[in-house]
Amino acid sequence: MADAISNNLELLTCPICLDLLKDPVTLHCGHSYCMGCIKGCWDQEDHKGVYSCPQCRQTFSPRPVLKKNNIVAELVAQIRKTRNQRPSSSVARHFAGPGDVECDVCTGRKLKAVKSCLECLVSYCETHYRVHNDVNPGRKHSVIEATNQLQERICSHHKKVLEIFCRADQSCICYLCMMDNHKGHETVTAAAERTEKQKQWRWTQKRFQQRIQEKEKELLEVRKAVETLKSSAQTAVEDSERTFTEMIRTIEKRRTEVKELIRGQEKAEVSRAEELLKQLEQEIAEMKRRDTEMEKLSHTEDHIHFLKTFQSTVSNPTRSEDLSSVIINQSFSFEAVKKSVSTLKGQLEDICKQEIMKISAAVTEVHLTEPVTRDDFLKYSCHFKLDPSTAHRNLHLSEGNRSVEWRVQPQSYPDHPARFDPWWQVLCREGVSGRCYWEVELIRKWGGCVAVSYKSIGRKGRDNGCKFGRNDQSWRLDLFSCSSSFWHNNKKTELPLVHRSRIGVYVDHRAGTLAFYNISDTMTLLHRVQTTFTHILYPGFRFAYTGSSVKLL
Repeated sequence: MADAISNNLELLTCPICLDLLKDPVTLHCGHSYCMGCIKGCWDQEDHKGVYSCPQCRQTFSPRPVLKKNNIVAELVAQIRKTRNQRPSSSVARHFAGPGDVECDVCTGRKLKAVKSCLECLVSYCETHYRVHNDVNPGRKHSVIEATNQLQERICSHHKKVLEIFCRADQSCICYLCMMDNHKGHETVTAAAERTEKQKQWRWTQKRFQQRIQEKEKELLEVRKAVETLKSSAQTAVEDSERTFTEMIRTIEKRRTEVKELIRGQEKAEVSRAEELLKQLEQEIAEMKRRDTEMEKLSHTEDHIHFLKTFQSTVSNPTRSEDLSSVIINQSFSFEAVKKSVSTLKGQLEDICKQEIMKISAAVTEVHLTEPVTRDDFLKYSCHFKLDPSTAHRNLHLSEGNRSVEWRVQPQSYPDHPARFDPWWQVLCREGVSGRCYWEVELIRKWGGCVAVSYKSIGRKGRDNGCKFGRNDQSWRLDLFSCSSSFWHNNKKTELPLVHRSRIGVYVDHRAGTLAFYNISDTMTLLHRVQTTFTHILYPGFRFAYTGSSVKLL
């Protein structure tokens, strides 16, 4: 029986609260209500002295005494027990989940709302929506799909429905607002204004669609350009690989030729030297033989024999070619070859370096259009934080290490090899290796300096190797109250005086571009550098006077 009633829950649903009956009572007309709900209704009718059924409108006088209907109460209890033990899958599917609009009338676990009434400002589930239509049979309310935005339709001042549009203030108002803050203003109904705005929207939509078509055309062109670029790059890689392979083969061939030349000269000279060595060995043997004869002759006692033999022994000594001159000459000859090869190596390296720079410059020209407007620049916006380990002790960091101020009182920073000393400078943690844009604000008492630097810049000492802009490791823009200038590699470039304190910095590392802009209504170029960056760039700041500060925006 409980299962049969479960399929007809409306029989045990209070028509007032639209929930299962609580302490059910049954009137003489046969309709049942929660005791609390019907008492609440009749309390409002006490002044009439006549009480009625909210459903059939049958009247009662005097006010009936209400008694709990135990049979209906038992049925409701069984239904509640069955529902807790075995919830209906059909009902469970209609419970409101995350992101769903809940029924405003349901008590306990909310069901999913299907409609929202713009006059009642209430969202209803299927059951309560049917009751809503039964209660208002002759008056049709404006109903929309369930929404969580009903409160946006209520006036925050008068708690009335927003149904009027004030053209003077371009805002939605209620009818009481027309008598109050918007008295005398041109007003129309929200529906009329919607119709007018719809006309404007069609025109705007047409322009928007045209803009979409233009952007889609640009998108196709950019995609085509990207494909062309990829194809061109691949062709360039293949051509360069082929050219370098041919160059390597040529160098290998020349290396073999030089090697063969040296070996040929070596063979000729060694052959000549071996002939000289043979001749020298023969002469030494002959001289040793004569030396032995002279030694033997010196011991003879025959004076006449000694004198006759001595003259023939010491006369006509053998003279050989001077070998040392040959060896020395060949040594000088090979040194010349080594020197020539070394010179060729240096020349090749210089040529390669120059040509690679030209190739790099030519390649970096193949990139997308450089930004023009501030919105274009902001597409490449980068987030930086100052590195406390690099900050001079008189520089105070704040706002999450995005602001720095020069103070007389030193900070208790620990010793660190990366810390600048004695120059009042600081670098950021993050570096730039691609396209990047950032903005800074100089809160200057006298002025400050915006810089970019390689991480390899010196940190200790008063020489220019540690000072932004005074070496080939860094670039610096000076902005003082009486002058503006740019420094790099200890060369100064005077600039027009800059009065504004917001500066934009743009870097295209690959293209070798560094540019500083004065930010106002437009982007005004202050100075531009075109070079070849060999290392990652790090934003930095330098101070010359106490009280000055810089903030990363």
